[in-house]
Amino acid sequence: MDPHTEFALFLRSRRERLSPEDSGLPPSTKRRRTPGLRREEVAQLAGVSVDYYVRLEQGRKLRPSPAVLEALARALQLEPDEYRHMVALLNQAPSAAPRPPQRVRPGVLRLLERLDPTPAFVLGRRMDVLAWNKMAAALLGDFGALPGSRRNMIWLLFLHPPSRSLYVNWAANARESIAHLRAASGRHPNDPGIAELVDELSAKSAEFREMWARRDVREKGHGRKVLNHPDVGRLELEYETLRLHDDDDQFLVTFTAEADSPSQAALDLLAVLARATTP
Repeated sequence: MDPHTEFALFLRSRRERLSPEDSGLPPSTKRRRTPGLRREEVAQLAGVSVDYYVRLEQGRKLRPSPAVLEALARALQLEPDEYRHMVALLNQAPSAAPRPPQRVRPGVLRLLERLDPTPAFVLGRRMDVLAWNKMAAALLGDFGALPGSRRNMIWLLFLHPPSRSLYVNWAANARESIAHLRAASGRHPNDPGIAELVDELSAKSAEFREMWARRDVREKGHGRKVLNHPDVGRLELEYETLRLHDDDDQFLVTFTAEADSPSQAALDLLAVLARATTP
């Protein structure tokens, strides 16, 4: 999709989630035909003309100044990740040659091995699992048994029942993963791999279509996941994401549990089971 069109749709999606009360405006006495703020209300809050804001939402090829973008971010109450996404959409270079397949450096592969028994894996720009250690496979599923095109966290969440059943709060995890993919699509609007993934999931999953249309954005960082593992039961884990230095679209992800907790005991048991089944 053209970045200016995507920028326009993103503005509209952020406008529609706000109410006058959210923005400190007096409640409207007129019935609203559509959800959220009106365009003229956003223009007022941002200090721009209504005509200019309307043209932005029409996808016109305008170049808002940094000051205008910051004013729009305040008016629309954007989170930092959303603001960076908005700026990225307007600062795309002309399409370059197709990106080569992502490869994980040997040093990172050795690091994954050394991190065992801490579950760790490397994600690519479209949430592909590029490399993993034995504990990551024991925790999240045997990536090596899947075709390369199916080693993708979002595809697994929506179209692979064993992976879907792993997450206690599946919907929250699905929304979070889609927000990560949306952020990547803003950095790489012409990436055919991202487009192919979105097209396939949109065709096969109504849930994906609904969540993708929300245009939520979040960069991958840290958080908490609760899993219901078929072999060791419930695990409450913290994840951390580290961006690799030589490829801004490769991320090292680790899972840990609180010391001496039931979840750490479950991870220890899983490590024993993984060793017992490894040739």
